[in-house]
Amino acid sequence: MANRTLDIGLGQGWRLCQKRPNERLILVSDGLPVILASAQGFWGASCYLRDMPREAEVLRGFAEEEAAKILILMDAIRCPPKLIASKISKIVSWFYSHLARLIYAESVSWEPMDVAQLRKYVDNERKAHYVDGYCGEYIMPNSKVYQRESTLYADIEAYDDGELGWNLPRGDDANLFPSFDPPALALVEAMSALGIFTHQGLRATADIWGKVEFKDIENYEDAEALTNELLQRLVAEGLTTETAVRQHASRLYSHWPLPMYGFEFSLVDVPLDDLKAEQDRLFRSEIGGY
Repeated sequence: MANRTLDIGLGQGWRLCQKRPNERLILVSDGLPVILASAQGFWGASCYLRDMPREAEVLRGFAEEEAAKILILMDAIRCPPKLIASKISKIVSWFYSHLARLIYAESVSWEPMDVAQLRKYVDNERKAHYVDGYCGEYIMPNSKVYQRESTLYADIEAYDDGELGWNLPRGDDANLFPSFDPPALALVEAMSALGIFTHQGLRATADIWGKVEFKDIENYEDAEALTNELLQRLVAEGLTTETAVRQHASRLYSHWPLPMYGFEFSLVDVPLDDLKAEQDRLFRSEIGGY
């Protein structure tokens, strides 16, 4: 008999791809409260570290990424049945992608007109490098990934002139203690209070959102109609919790990003020639075309 390789431990999200739809709903509904508690734990701990801005920022970032994992799974739930078989594997890969989670977390604060514009926003955040500074004098790595990694780790880094230096991890004192929870965390807390994380709540979400494919011109009016239908069903089925308030519903209307199950979230390489051309364009623009 041939030896079999054990596949146990963490990182088993890919097994969602093997589940039947209802089995997937049950497994996800079991996990959402676990992820939410993890996010809340990181955020709560960060609020105690007033004298340690770097460490507090790291924990806040962890809280946002955990909340983003919920939003990613919710897009798997919102994906129409005719598409989910071809999308689920990619969506699960985003669950483990730092860049995807960072973009999902930030998308809660965006206000695109429709799916097409949201895709442009996402694609812009996927660029591996960009130009920055006066007249575009610097070529910089992806800002989201760099901010995350440079806050977490002491490491050797290279600059665009070939010089090497050491990154000194530090936090941002100005953004250390905002008066509100991270937006992505506040959104998923609202979902929990409204009963969406239950098996029945996820079934209602799948039934309602699965009727419309968000592909191009679909917008927040379309999303608002589906959200309204979902809220009515949650109330009718008695799924909302005792902690649910009107503000939770408002947050769902105003901050739940349009579905992104049809997007790409991998890092996009930007050719050096393109970056140099952008630097030249910015320089000519700054000096008036001379």
